[in-house]
Amino acid sequence: MARELKTNVMRILEKNQISYEALHYACDQFIDGVHVADQTGTPHEQSFKTLVARGKSGAFYVFVLPVEQEVDLKKAARVCGEKSVALLHVRELTAVTGYMRGGCSPVGMKKQFPTFYEKSAAEFQEIYISGGRVGLTLKVRTDALLFVTAGQYADFAAV
Repeated sequence: MARELKTNVMRILEKNQISYEALHYACDQFIDGVHVADQTGTPHEQSFKTLVARGKSGAFYVFVLPVEQEVDLKKAARVCGEKSVALLHVRELTAVTGYMRGGCSPVGMKKQFPTFYEKSAAEFQEIYISGGRVGLTLKVRTDALLFVTAGQYADFAAV
């Protein structure tokens, strides 16, 4: 049996003695989080995507929200204490986070940025996040994710 290649996300979780469940899915090109949830059989409301934004100050912020929702940029700016925020362009993602589109995780970015989880995450003991590469989703305890990312709950999803 082939040994699984570990991602930085997996290594960081293990270093912090945080258990996780890995779910693999076939993917040869980018697919959105809704399609990933469908392929892995995970509930949409419990499957979260990771988006990165830059504030007017130039600082970066991480927003983790259900795959079917979008960020309300005005709410997000208030959460960060910025005048405004804009989502990072895809071509900047790897340079800033170390992750590529479709494999961006709130755990293990190049630097620890302020991280916000949409308040609905608090309803679940576990949520699904990217495992750090396309084709890998991890089921992780929500409180453990907040701990390892120094994250907090906030209201920033568009209604």
